[in-house]
Amino acid sequence: MATPLSRRSVLIAGAAGLATTGMLTGSFPWLNAITSAAAPDPVTRVQRVFSAARGQDVDLVTILPAELPTKNLPMCVLLHGLHGAARNAAPSGLARALAVGVANGTLPPFGFVAVDGGNNYWHENHVGDNVMAMLLEEIPHWLRERGLGQPFAAAGVSMGGFGALLYARRRNELGRPLSAVAAISPGLLMSWREMSTRRAFKNTQEWASLDPLRNVDKLGSVPVGIWCGTEDHFIEGTRKFIRLASPEIGFTGPGTHGDSFYRSVVPDVLGFLGRHVA
Repeated sequence: MATPLSRRSVLIAGAAGLATTGMLTGSFPWLNAITSAAAPDPVTRVQRVFSAARGQDVDLVTILPAELPTKNLPMCVLLHGLHGAARNAAPSGLARALAVGVANGTLPPFGFVAVDGGNNYWHENHVGDNVMAMLLEEIPHWLRERGLGQPFAAAGVSMGGFGALLYARRRNELGRPLSAVAAISPGLLMSWREMSTRRAFKNTQEWASLDPLRNVDKLGSVPVGIWCGTEDHFIEGTRKFIRLASPEIGFTGPGTHGDSFYRSVVPDVLGFLGRHVA
């Protein structure tokens, strides 16, 4: 029987970063340290708000570790993938793992906020539908209205991973850098021929100007965590990003582009974000 890792061992492993073919720091023992009966239930709320930046109503989803979180709870922007929505932005098990980690003190208190972003890779692909402006300008206002703290980090899956890296870049360019950014199976493609099928960029020049792979330096010094399955069609772009960016965590391991891989890395993603809560 394997010896359970101590909290210190887990934190050391995460802080040191991961080899791209090394052991995942997920499957944290703390997930089993509190029984379902003892751990509080996470609180997920869905509200409809009007986004002036997008010119339409969107879902605003908040995921909190408990019913009565700390006032001004630090929040992580959580971005959904292509053809997704705020309601399904979170990988399976994320809310429950967050509640357990906060309850037993392994994670500091923080929450997640997700919004509907359409299929435009989190930028203004169509005039008048400026999803990046919604993230930068409107989300802080919506959080403040609800007594929640400001975004300290960003995370995303697939297209949302691309968007999280782009959002981190924009925050850095505005002089308000994030404390961390986490990208799960990010939609980093190597060819315009494939990217053009998404109809998310007007031309290859626009894509090149926004592609995180070709703008690594614009992230500044924000700590980055990135995870991707070796059978995922985004693995080539992820490996290139890891080589270029030398992220704090760069994990590749068995898995395809789907929730079975996403949920397997949830503990590691939470641990990474938790270490960077302001």
